[in-house]
Amino acid sequence: MSLSELIPQGGVVADLPATSRKQVLHSMADLAERVYGTPARPVLEAVMERERLGSTGIGDGVAIPHARTSHVDRVCGVFARLKHPVDFDSVDSRPADLIFLLLAPEDAGAEHLKALAKISRLFRRQDFRQALRAAPSADAIQALLHESDAQSSNAA
Repeated sequence: MSLSELIPQGGVVADLPATSRKQVLHSMADLAERVYGTPARPVLEAVMERERLGSTGIGDGVAIPHARTSHVDRVCGVFARLKHPVDFDSVDSRPADLIFLLLAPEDAGAEHLKALAKISRLFRRQDFRQALRAAPSADAIQALLHESDAQSSNAA
């Protein structure tokens, strides 16, 4: 599954002004509602429940909050670059400014885990994180996410 399949046009926000993890997740649930028509409240509740199990901050300023929910029929996501990093209890104790919210149907199984692994691998790349932080707009970020698919295909 490619990132362009996971994040549709309009599924990216640049410089989200949230100042706490809860605000970030609330804004991203609202974005998912606008993009996919999923009700924001149950999505937020599912993501917050997952956050209570353990941090989704993977380090280097990246967090990948994720949850399974009956409100989506396929693995999908939205992305936000924050205006100011917020605490996500990351493994390296650094605040996060690159947030990828991944949603999956309750019965997604391996597909959910494969998408999570792909996103995690991609965001471990310092050059990719730097490019996302330097991108001037949501459209530019969207283009970088789509380009990452082509680079992954060429490397395979």
